[in-house]
Formats: sequence, structure tokens, C-alpha cells
Amino acid sequence: MPVAPNLLFLWTDEQRADTLACYGNTTVDTPNLNRLAAESFVCEQAYCVQPVCTPSRGSILSGLWPHQHGATTNNEPLHAHAQTLAERLDPAYRRAYYGKWHLGDEIVAQHGWDEWVSIEDGMYRPYYSRPEYFARRSDYHHFLVRHGFPPDSRAPDGAHVFSRGLSCAMPYRFTKAGFLGSQAADFLRRHDPARPFALSVNFLEPHMPFFGPYNDHYDPAELPVGPAFAQPPPATAALRSRALSTQYVKNGFGGMPLQTATDWRRLRANYYGLVTMVDRAVGEILNALHASGLADNTLIVFTSDHGELMGDHALLAKGVMYEEAVRVPLLLHVPWLSRGQTRLPGRISQIDLLPTLLDLLGQPRADGLAGRSRRAVLEGRETLATNDVVTIWHGDEYCIAPELAVSGASRAELDAVANQEWRTLVSHEGWKLNLCATDPQCELYDLNTDPYEQHNLYADPAQRGRVADLRARLLAWQQQSGDNAPLP
Repeated sequence: MPVAPNLLFLWTDEQRADTLACYGNTTVDTPNLNRLAAESFVCEQAYCVQPVCTPSRGSILSGLWPHQHGATTNNEPLHAHAQTLAERLDPAYRRAYYGKWHLGDEIVAQHGWDEWVSIEDGMYRPYYSRPEYFARRSDYHHFLVRHGFPPDSRAPDGAHVFSRGLSCAMPYRFTKAGFLGSQAADFLRRHDPARPFALSVNFLEPHMPFFGPYNDHYDPAELPVGPAFAQPPPATAALRSRALSTQYVKNGFGGMPLQTATDWRRLRANYYGLVTMVDRAVGEILNALHASGLADNTLIVFTSDHGELMGDHALLAKGVMYEEAVRVPLLLHVPWLSRGQTRLPGRISQIDLLPTLLDLLGQPRADGLAGRSRRAVLEGRETLATNDVVTIWHGDEYCIAPELAVSGASRAELDAVANQEWRTLVSHEGWKLNLCATDPQCELYDLNTDPYEQHNLYADPAQRGRVADLRARLLAWQQQSGDNAPLP
């Protein structure tokens, strides 16, 4: 009897879509991801569910919206009722999770994953659910200790831990990406081919603190940038975006100034270096897969939990609805469907990823999922031509310092920004509506003519009918998904 298909799920943290050549970036050095893209379905416009870590990864793994799986903001645990990919697979699968989890109890195997290799323990210790977990350390921690490195920091509870800053400054072999690359490659080398596997490898990089062993790999002055680079959002943009930009420009990040285009270029060069470092680790894993003889029966996914502004709109990180923050790479290598590159135009949400993977793996149809399988799109029987996507923001993250002066904003308005709820619809026609009941400025962008979102048309009388139409689509999504955020 043939072995069921394997799954190799490779994903990063905070990697915007246009960091890969298949999305138009010929500057970033990613030969291994380029090789994967050349043999994959490339989703040309893929969107995350929420542009911040915990809610997004909860949706990727459970196939539910954040208000359904319970982890609506960072550091909230994934609720027990939210079954992950691992819990929905046939018990015959060997199920392993390597890397960042960020969905509660970081160092403990859970939600159906039988094997667990952890890389984070310092920052997430305050969120452990049981006292006995505080005596444990991550697998990465023990790896560094075995190689003679002493912990350089103390967690809030006094425990000796390794800071992210120290691990980022290590040579490649001792970085978290290097550790995961070697660990995952070893998994594949020792795997019994008579049993199917599902291996998820989640890299921290290119997530902040935005430095590493490849800082000097790129010349900041030579990086191509778009028209919104280092340009603060105009007065017609959402107050949230304007306030965050003001805060980053005033305070910088990690001791690095962010006041000029030159400052932003330095940071972007570091970020690209982290993407290249991840690519090296991906290469180790892919090489081990091919050497194992399992590649022809292995579905490979590459994606990220959300994007990264990295200087566009004079903003950093995520937490806003600009395309750079909500669009992600999404590659699907399905060797039994296609051996070359097939580009998939149209918009697709990561809410559809779990049902698609279960379908491709031949698993029973799962009930209660928010998305739908897109296998028919991969097989050429359907398209994404009429597909709208929804992206949401639940608030309570990225607080704005109330003392910052933002033109036209009162102190009360700035205080309210942290708890805003945004609902965004990107239509198949290429229009993007961002709605928030408590922001004085909602947004409407024509991505067809304004891909960098510099001209807000929300207040244009000529667009009232369009706003009403897109708002109605959002209301229909709310009714279908059980979302109750107020809309203006």
C-alpha cells in the first residue's frame, strides 16, 4: 500500500511578499527559495488573516479566524477547541513542530504535534500556564550551552536566558535559523520512509531585531525602493498609520535612527540579510529532503505569518493594513500536480491554506473550517478571478505614545488608537476598503492605479457607491463568520 503524502511546511516570521524573485525582487539573494519557486504554484497575491504574529499563526494552523480560535492578540494561547493541522491528520503521520510557536507554552509539545523542537523561551516565559514549565529551557538554549555559550540575559522571573540580540549576533551555525536548518535536515535524514510525516519549521527571522551575520551582504545605497519609501503617510491616511510613523521617526528602533531615507535603507539592508540567512537554512532542509528520496511524495509549503513595512510609508513592522504588511509569499510545491512553476493570479487568503493542505494530502474533509480548499485552482478547474479577501485587526497592540503630536489628532483620539478594530476587504476588482468605527479617517484605495496606497479616495463623493458595495461585502463576511466588530 503506498505511503500517504508527506508535508514539509516552511514558514517565516514577518517576511513581506516582495522579498523573493518570483514576486519581482531580483536584489535579494535567495537561490534556494528561487529553486523552490521554479517548481511550485506561486500565489501572486496572498494575504495574511491578521498582520501580527499570534492571531495570524493561529489562523494558519487552525483554519479559523482569530475571533473563532481565540488568540486575537499577541501572546494569547490557541484555544483547546481550535484543532490544528496536526490534530486533523491521520494518526499514522509523524507530526513534528520545529521553531517559533507563539500560541502559548512555547516549549511544550501540544495541539497534536508529537515531536517538538523549541527556539524561544526568554520573552514568552511570562505567559507559561504551569509553574513547572519555568524550570525548562528551549532546545536552542541547550544547544548554545552545549557549545560553550553562557546565557547573557535574565527573564522577568530571574531565569538566565539567551537574549534575541545575542542569538542574532552569532555566526550562522549558531543562529536560530542555522539551528533549525540543521535540526530539520536531521529529521529528514533519519525519517522512516514507511511512515508519512508532517514537519512544520517556523523561523523567527526575518523578524526584528533586524540584524544578523549577513548585515553587510547588501549595499544600502543600491537597494531599489518604491515611491512610498521613507515617506510618512499623508494627512488623509488613517490616524493609526500617521501616529505610528511619527513614533518610529522620532524614537528610531533598537538604537538605530529612522529619520532619513539613509537610515531606513540601512535597516532594510539588514532585513534582506536575514531573508538570505533563512534561505541558507531552507537550502539545508531541501537538500536533505532530496537526499532522503522522499521528495517526490512530499508537499512543500513556503509562506510567512505576515509582512513587514520596512520603511515604506515611514513605518516599521506590521499592525497596519498597508499591502506591505498584509501580503505574504505563498508557494505550494505539489510534485504530483506540477513539476514546473505555475503562477496563480488573483487574491487568496491564508484562511484557505489548511483546508487546501488537507485536501491535497487526501485527508477527510474537515467540518467547521472558515476557509475552503483551493485544490481545484491548482488543478486548473477553477480560478481566483472573483475572489475577495478579508484581513482584520483586533487592536490591543502597537500602542501610540499620547504625547506625540500628530496633525489634527486629539489626545483622546491617540489614546484610542491602540484598541481600534479594523476590517479590510480587498476586492477581486482591485479596490481596498479599510474600515474602523473609532478612527477619524477610514480608507479606500484603487490598487490598480495606486499600488503604493498614497491616495485615499474614501471621502471622494464619486466613490460613495463603491464604498457602500464593499462595506456590504464586509457585512456579509461578518454575518458568515460571526464577527461583531462595529463598522462605520
